[in-house]
Amino acid sequence: MAWDRLVAVHPTGAFVNRAAYWDLCKPSSPHGAPPGPLPVGWTPYEGHGPGVELLGEPRTALELGAGEGREAAWLARSGVRVTGVDVSAVQVARARRWWADVRGLDFVCADVETYLAGTGRVWDVVYSIWGAAWFCDPESLFPLVRRRFVPGGRFVFSHGETAPERSGPEFLRPRADVPGVPRWCYPPQEWAARLKAAGFVSAEVSVVPGTEGGRATVVGVGRTGP
Repeated sequence: MAWDRLVAVHPTGAFVNRAAYWDLCKPSSPHGAPPGPLPVGWTPYEGHGPGVELLGEPRTALELGAGEGREAAWLARSGVRVTGVDVSAVQVARARRWWADVRGLDFVCADVETYLAGTGRVWDVVYSIWGAAWFCDPESLFPLVRRRFVPGGRFVFSHGETAPERSGPEFLRPRADVPGVPRWCYPPQEWAARLKAAGFVSAEVSVVPGTEGGRATVVGVGRTGP
């Protein structure tokens, strides 16, 4: 399902089914060989904008909305112990198959908020690349993330820039007979305020321009300590 076919519609009466929606996303080579790990980056354009340096030097990492798992596999191959969580059984099954030989990497099929609320584990970093951080209400997600760090941990997320007049949730649906999902849209200063409200001691949110007129990316970093 191509991203450019997604449309925003009013949420009234809309059917939300995150798992069914993401089962349809990126059905690329579901039974073929993996395309290869992808270096951690935050925009849709490989090598453009900030990279893995935003994560610091973690020993453990949690990805929210891991999808194909390409960045998680790259990070694990660099020596980080990575857990990827995704609500889609299709995405998780493919990621497990593609990266079965990568040490220090595991994938969990679960709603990210349910997983965060139920686990006792902590990580050096939690990150989301155009993933679940965009598609969950930050009022509920960010406090759950904040509780899952070792001292000095950080949360890094990115998503597509949205129109400045949009604030709050909008509903995405590819067509009327397919379940849709909400995503949350705020300007950078509002994302920073929500990180601070969740207990992060510092918050930096900026916009990285796209390449050749492409879509810009919002990148946020919340830190729990110096």
